[in-house]
Amino acid sequence: MDPSKSPSAPPPGWNPEDKSGMAYPAPPPYQEYPQYPNMGYPQSGQPVPGGYAPAQQYSGVPGPYPPSPSQYPQGAQPMVTVQPTVFVTQTALAQPYKDYLGYSIFTMLCCCLPLGIAALIYSISTRDANNQGQQQMAERCSVRARNLNHAALGIGIAVIILWIVYTTVISSSI
Repeated sequence: MDPSKSPSAPPPGWNPEDKSGMAYPAPPPYQEYPQYPNMGYPQSGQPVPGGYAPAQQYSGVPGPYPPSPSQYPQGAQPMVTVQPTVFVTQTALAQPYKDYLGYSIFTMLCCCLPLGIAALIYSISTRDANNQGQQQMAERCSVRARNLNHAALGIGIAVIILWIVYTTVISSSI
């Protein structure tokens, strides 16, 4: 790489006046329109020839409110009707699904901690879905919490039985 050239320099042979690579055509040149005199902003301090009339000064006397339809050039203004806001809320289920919360706490503390924690989470999700009126979600979480609780209880009972057998075999061999 040549150290005398900048890496951000344009390639050799580049012409900044050549616009052929642009995606859009160049804008048309500015034209004077004699039928529209004084198109630009007026010079400061100079009156506007052929411009708008000065703004009407109000005397402070209140006029009729709302203005009569004759004051509008197009006639009466259309009425705008505002619709009331509708809030859709869901109520709790009339027949809520069982959440197995007590069963989940028991299996978490006494049987199998990991499955008990998962069952507890699904039990709380079942309770939330029952309160929000989401029947399908409540049913799905309830079934999952029950299955996890059964599995945790089965694992807990199996571990207790294996521990009892192990201790009795060890104590009888001594």
